[in-house]
Amino acid sequence: MSDEVVIEYHVKEFSDFQIKRIACAMVQKYPVPITAYLSDVFISSECAAGIVFGHNDPGPYEQHADGHILQTAPIYELRKFGRFWVAFTKSGNYVLATFKRGLGRRSLRALIASADKPDSPAA
Repeated sequence: MSDEVVIEYHVKEFSDFQIKRIACAMVQKYPVPITAYLSDVFISSECAAGIVFGHNDPGPYEQHADGHILQTAPIYELRKFGRFWVAFTKSGNYVLATFKRGLGRRSLRALIASADKPDSPAA
């Protein structure tokens, strides 16, 4: 039996475009405290998933450190401030700095469309 332990880190380096957008998002003022900035975001099951930057609590094992993939809790409110969307969740407020090419904005529009649909009448 081997005493070797293999640990995989899922970390991504930011592109110049992502860094520029995150820098612009960080300079902007928001009326709520921001938990972190997300890049390459897409929405799935009412949660935002993306690459985290500037998380105010990286966690005991650095699981929310810069460059790691993060999935938020379900989004209960989504508002646009200036050029950036902010996702409000139970776990915090996340600025959506960039969207995943081909999927990100489409998934955002789908979430907005599903939120705009009136509930079906009770039977």
